[in-house]
Amino acid sequence: MGGGALWGGGTGQLGGLSFGGDERVQSGGWAGGSHGGGGFWGGGGAEVGGGSLGGELEVWGTRGEGWGVLGGDGLGGGCSDGGGGVSPRGDGGGGVPGLPGGGRGGALALAGFGVGGRDDVGHVVFPAPPPQHFRVIFDTGSADLWVPSSRCCLLYLACWLHPHYQPTLSCTHRPNGSAFAISYGSGSLRGFLSEDTLTVSNVSVPGQTFAEAVALPGLAFAAARFDGVLGLAYPGAAAGPARPVFDNMMHNRLFSSNVFSFRLRSGADEGDGGELLLGGIDEEQFEGPLHYIPVSRRSYWQVSVGAPGAVGCRDPPLCRGGCEAIVDTGTSLITGPSQDVDTLQRALGGTRVLGGQYLLDCDKVPSLPNITFVLGGHEFTLGPQHYVLQVSQWGSPTCVSGFMALDVPPPAGPLWILGDVFLTRHYAVFDRDHDRVGLAPSK
Repeated sequence: MGGGALWGGGTGQLGGLSFGGDERVQSGGWAGGSHGGGGFWGGGGAEVGGGSLGGELEVWGTRGEGWGVLGGDGLGGGCSDGGGGVSPRGDGGGGVPGLPGGGRGGALALAGFGVGGRDDVGHVVFPAPPPQHFRVIFDTGSADLWVPSSRCCLLYLACWLHPHYQPTLSCTHRPNGSAFAISYGSGSLRGFLSEDTLTVSNVSVPGQTFAEAVALPGLAFAAARFDGVLGLAYPGAAAGPARPVFDNMMHNRLFSSNVFSFRLRSGADEGDGGELLLGGIDEEQFEGPLHYIPVSRRSYWQVSVGAPGAVGCRDPPLCRGGCEAIVDTGTSLITGPSQDVDTLQRALGGTRVLGGQYLLDCDKVPSLPNITFVLGGHEFTLGPQHYVLQVSQWGSPTCVSGFMALDVPPPAGPLWILGDVFLTRHYAVFDRDHDRVGLAPSK
């Protein structure tokens, strides 16, 4: 089940993670901001807090061969006989190399952009005239869809700062009314369930159950420049009874292959933050072959990590006897059990600060080692330019480690979380047909 270990090549091996190699590079220049509130430099954290990755996100939808870059809304269709679905129009043009299967139509262009430095933020639309647009995090670490409700309690600051779903404006809305609640590392919310037609890029999903959030306490959601979250994990990770969005797409047989793939980019100066491709794989976005790791538990996108003894790591070992990791686009950093991360940070010379994060000496970043994860028998390497986040703090550069301590309690944990710090370096394919995650170095 997904062999390998958290380790690496080169010298100075430390338990399940190793440090070494000759590469000497400068730290990356990633800007602040992130998925919520409460992070070290004020931008906040995703489910765990911390680093930020700038730019925009292109959300591509495929129904075989077509694709659509973001920009404009291009929504067609409408309501007939007081209900029904909304159909996409337009052919999207062209094709994306590597898309499996035959075509089932084209793609629509939707607006998508970087929000608060996040890479995985884009638009979803409830298209019944008039269309209602929301900026959402596409999150493989959760399975529910929620947006703020028109009944959002104005005692909460977040309810003043984000658009609200208006059921009375949608002729495809269907009431449900079941209570809903979910907790993230950066905050929790409450609301109730509704149904409506949802459009993501060119893909239309009639009768999608989602949550209307009415209680959004704290500053995490108020400070966020996204409006909601669209979860892409398995149904087992759902907080409520609703079928997840991608599962509904599968149920409606919208794709010839039930996969979606992410290419995240770091640094706002690059102009865009990456892409989400629904129903396909873009082979122009990665180098070499994809290496697939079986999903070990169908809840999150969880994979097994092998015992470090298999690669001869010395004490103090990390990931002794094997461990588990999840691949999570909704988490900014790479997180792990506090004991293991503390050991790792001592080797990097890190100083612990608030919230389980660590500071590094910026002058020493060029001499920091590579860190290599081995998953499914294949090596996935991060250099210091990938795992060190350089931010400006009161006009001075501050270097923050991309590794953060986070103890996930049983029965779900303990877990490592391979968040955006890992995914900006690696193209990721999430394959529901074969319950596996494919990884390859991004171009």
